[in-house]
Amino acid sequence: MTEQPLLEVENLRIDLAVAGKRFAAVQDVSFTIRRGETLGLVGESGCGKSITALSLIGLLRDPLMIGGGTIRFAGREIQNLSAAEMRKLRGNRISMIFQEPMTALNPLSPVGRQIAEMFVLHKGVGWKEAESLAVEALASVRVPAPERRVKDYPHQLSGGMRQRVMIAIALACGPDLLLADEPTTALDVTVQAEILDLIRELSAAKGTAVLMISHDLGLIANMCRRVGVMYAGKLVEERPAEDVFRSPSHPYTSGLVASLPLLGARARHGRQRLKEITGVVPPVSAFPAGCRFNPRCYAATELCRMDDPGVTPLGGDGFVRCHHHE
Repeated sequence: MTEQPLLEVENLRIDLAVAGKRFAAVQDVSFTIRRGETLGLVGESGCGKSITALSLIGLLRDPLMIGGGTIRFAGREIQNLSAAEMRKLRGNRISMIFQEPMTALNPLSPVGRQIAEMFVLHKGVGWKEAESLAVEALASVRVPAPERRVKDYPHQLSGGMRQRVMIAIALACGPDLLLADEPTTALDVTVQAEILDLIRELSAAKGTAVLMISHDLGLIANMCRRVGVMYAGKLVEERPAEDVFRSPSHPYTSGLVASLPLLGARARHGRQRLKEITGVVPPVSAFPAGCRFNPRCYAATELCRMDDPGVTPLGGDGFVRCHHHE
């Protein structure tokens, strides 16, 4: 018997309300994540990756709202839970690492107390015990001298240390699902590697499922078994990571992969300009008719400008949205 996915997202729509009108910022997005699995989500800024993650944890705020679809976690629909019910899940069974820890952490509270708060709220322990657990949580994410660091405020820590604190908070209660939104943004490459190793090890040890959001295709290739590619609010391709990077099916995915710099032997054959995808992601209020990528696509035809492509299953485990994917 096949194990039920931990997270099932079906036909998710996220609306943006502007001047009395509603626009679909995210539309018809479906994916699953199983326990212990890491799914990568890639695409340019403005494609809907972060708001998709926020919808899963109940943190969308006006003018954004869920406009349709189903979010099922551990077999239970959660998109319409009350605020009180969602608080029981958030930080406990579903946690999130945000893009910028300096804005996500409370600047007026020591980091140890911010971690301890998770144990008080979700595990029902007293503050004294929670503060001891906070020291252990910092030690688990390799923060040196955690007994001293728990007393520090966010501004007293380096970017890498603040990110470790964010991970400690996210993993404090042993969540089943971790949403990692650009978890290594603005960190130097050495710290990036340490943070990713930490997420990988903790996920493997506890069987935590991970949704990894990043612009960094190298990071995604290294961390994820499957990859979803988002463009203008839609998943245009989802396949095993190896297939996405070796033989992308959607022209947008091809453009992303082709934009990667060449290293090693391929780079020594001669200097080459980095390839780019012409144009920019359109604003939500101006998504084009037909395939949303058609104004930037080298393979676009009249069909692409008139008809929005549906989902085409691909061999093995995956799909693409493109009239000309072959």
